[in-house]
Amino acid sequence: MHTQRFPIPLFLALFLVLIASSCASKKKVASDPFDVVISTARSYTGTPYKYGGTTRAGMDCSALVYHAFYSVGVTMPRISADQSKVGKKVGAKDLERGDLLFFATGRKKNQVTHAGIVTEVSRNDVRFIHSSTSLGVSEDYLSNRYWSKVFLFARRVME
Repeated sequence: MHTQRFPIPLFLALFLVLIASSCASKKKVASDPFDVVISTARSYTGTPYKYGGTTRAGMDCSALVYHAFYSVGVTMPRISADQSKVGKKVGAKDLERGDLLFFATGRKKNQVTHAGIVTEVSRNDVRFIHSSTSLGVSEDYLSNRYWSKVFLFARRVME
């Protein structure tokens, strides 16, 4: 059986192209690498803490830092003590989103045992994401009595 094809008028063809292109995805592409680092870290929120863990089934603080920075092509060491040697030191009053915070949560008061990523900086406080033994991946404030007491220093990995 022979089917007859009808030519599509030019204006109709242009209209269809216009409609098809307007339906294209308008997904926003994150141009700020700090947004990517922080959103990657936040995507792990609720993941339980597991010493040495590197997956959504369980992860420690250094794995969170590792995965978050890997999402923008920055390969970090796997252990928080080694991560604390990357980048340049930053004063607590100069903290910015994406900076790394290092803490001494063990018996030795000057030994890095914990890390977090700054997610927000306000005039009054600094919010950071980390993987804690009690809550897993969650956000906390540097002004928290516990965290301010064990805070050692901060580093900036990316400018």
